[in-house]
This record gives sequence, C-alpha cells and structure tokens, in this order.
Amino acid sequence: MKVKIIIDSTINAHESMNDKLITVPLSVHFGDEEYIDGVNITNEQFYDKLKNCKELPTTSQPTPQAFIDVYNKETEDGSSLVVLTISSKLSGTYQSACIAAENFDNVFVVDTKSVVIGAGILAEMAISLAQEGKSAQEIATIINRERENVQIIALLDTLEYLKKGGRISKTVAFAGSLLAIKPVICIENGEIKMLGKARGSKQGNNLLVEQIEKSGGVDFSKPLLLGYSGCEDNLLKTYIQDSKFLWKGNVSQLKISTIGSAVGTHIGPGAIAVAFFKKDK
Repeated sequence: MKVKIIIDSTINAHESMNDKLITVPLSVHFGDEEYIDGVNITNEQFYDKLKNCKELPTTSQPTPQAFIDVYNKETEDGSSLVVLTISSKLSGTYQSACIAAENFDNVFVVDTKSVVIGAGILAEMAISLAQEGKSAQEIATIINRERENVQIIALLDTLEYLKKGGRISKTVAFAGSLLAIKPVICIENGEIKMLGKARGSKQGNNLLVEQIEKSGGVDFSKPLLLGYSGCEDNLLKTYIQDSKFLWKGNVSQLKISTIGSAVGTHIGPGAIAVAFFKKDK
C-alpha cells in the first residue's frame, strides 16, 4: 500500500523533497490582507513586505477541515498517510491534524516537537522510510522515536521581530541593537530555548559551532539541513565557511532551505539555522 507524507507549511525541507511532500498551508495576515503561505505569496514577497510593515503580521493555523480535505483527496487511491506538524507547544496545527484524523484509520499524525528545518529533516527521513517499503504506522513509530534526536540551532540577526511580537521588551531590544547582540536559540522539548547571546555574527557563528559540539556531534548517516530567513544567504555562506571543519569529509554537499513566512514572521530576516540528528550515545 502506498504511503504519502503530509506536512504543514511551517516545515521546510530541501527543495529536492518538494514533489514527494503534500503541504497543508497556514495563513499569514498583513492587516486586512490574507495570504496563503507558499500559495499566493512567495518567501521573497513575504520578506519584502515584512521589512516594510509597521505592525508584525499574524499567522493562522489550518482548520481541521483543511486537513480533512487533504486526507479525503490523498486517500482516494487507497494510500495511507503520515502527517508531520510543527511542535504542538508552538501551534495548534497538531491538534487540527489530529481532530481531522479521528474518522480515518489510515492516517497517522506525528508531533515533530520541532519546526522549519528541524521538522524538515524528519520529513526527509519519513520519505526515505516510505521508499524502503515501511508502512505508515511503522514510519510514524520511527519518527516519534527519532524526533528526540533532532537538534535545531539558530542564530538570529536581529531582536526587532522578537520585540514586535512581545517576546522581549523594547529596552532589551534597544540595548541589544546598540551592542549588536545576536541571540542563539534552539528547540528543546518542543519549545524555544535561549542558548546564549553573541556580540556580532562572528561570535554568533562560533557559538553555533560550540553548541553543535556540545550536543555530541552530527550523525552524518541521517538527513542534515541548513536554513536561512530573508532573501539573501550571505550570512549563511559565512557560517558555512567558518564551520567547514565540521562538514568537510562528511558530506559531499550541504543542503540548504529557506525559512518560510509562518516562522519568518517571528524571527525576521537574516537568521541562519542548522538541523541535524545527534549521534547516539
């Protein structure tokens, strides 16, 4: 029986995976204007609007009906579905997906406990498992186990969007801009955690490398993905150069993905991130 992998639009996999994934989009609102993430607004258009807007846009999770519509369509041919969503602690999308699955016995919903490229490498793993002939239930079981090994670490270029979103005070944001403070964050137990604050991109890159090494290192036998937000990848290229000793001899080519609007709203342009599976102890 064929297995299809469904994701929500907060999940960013490498573009080579796009034709193997089915996406249920979130909505992004700039005032009275509503856009469907990845459907009628591109990442480039979104970040252009984000840089010029006075108020932070808002996002809306897919409704259960949006998932039901996809489930009905994609199971018509007898396929089973594995549905991966953003962490349930960051969005109600997982709940919508679960409510929609109540009347389907061939739909398995997984809370990735991650977001963007962290969930993206789980999606890539799910695709590989499906290609190996694993059943939907087997894939969901494996992804539920492997999500505990996913590490996603990000360096934000600015505190401005955290301020706009009410996650830090204006005073902290102002002081941070004067000192060129760049926060380094991760996802831990499905929630955002601050790992440290760096002064400038160079120190931030060093902190990213340090955190990767602290985690126990990268399992290069499993998917690895780098990401960036905005329209330019200059900061990511600098990071790759600064950390090349981590990757050299381990991967022939680093996969890169852009971070979409649903999460870009909160972190702003200029963020860089790395997602990997940590080595088994």
